[in-house]
Amino acid sequence: MADVIAVIDYGMGNLRSVSKALEHVAGAKQVVVTADPAVVAAAERVVFPGQGAMPDCMRELEARGLRAAVIQAAKDKPFLGICVGEQMLFEHSEEGDVPGLGIFAGDVKRFPDEMMVDRNNGQRLKVPHMGWNEVQQKPHALWDGIADRSRFYFVHSYCVQHIDPLLTTGICDYGIPFTCAVGRDNIFAVQFHPEKSARDGLQLLKNFVVWRP
Repeated sequence: MADVIAVIDYGMGNLRSVSKALEHVAGAKQVVVTADPAVVAAAERVVFPGQGAMPDCMRELEARGLRAAVIQAAKDKPFLGICVGEQMLFEHSEEGDVPGLGIFAGDVKRFPDEMMVDRNNGQRLKVPHMGWNEVQQKPHALWDGIADRSRFYFVHSYCVQHIDPLLTTGICDYGIPFTCAVGRDNIFAVQFHPEKSARDGLQLLKNFVVWRP
């Protein structure tokens, strides 16, 4: 299925918003929301969304028999992870003390309470980090047509830490600077929600649709 973009459905993603945003930029390609490992395996490219708690996401991924399909897709297809779909690519999450898929080395940790202070005005910052925030880019094809420090929409209490600096393709600041986008070879993954991030989010998805890693 050379013209199919598979959006993986394991019961924990914002599937309608993601699929509708992709359809808006997909051109002649077909967007399929699927829980079928065979469809994931046959698709040209794969989107791996997620929201909610990491333990629930990992449990549902296993229960629906999709773990192996996700790991294989991350090896050999253009692959986009979104929100918890980014976090699950790493080795371990502090949320529920659960292992991730281990595709990348690193941990997912909660924002440290003692650092949740706005350095400009001294006000306490709320967790979860919710709303629009700037992303400082590092060179990658998926940023094409998007100005550096454009704002994207976030909803999360945890972020990836202790990772190879070469993986980092985007940095955000919320009390601490944290990696909010990673990329290596055929994989790009983001902590924010491009499907909720207006024009720049759609541009990122459009870039993914035509990306040839």
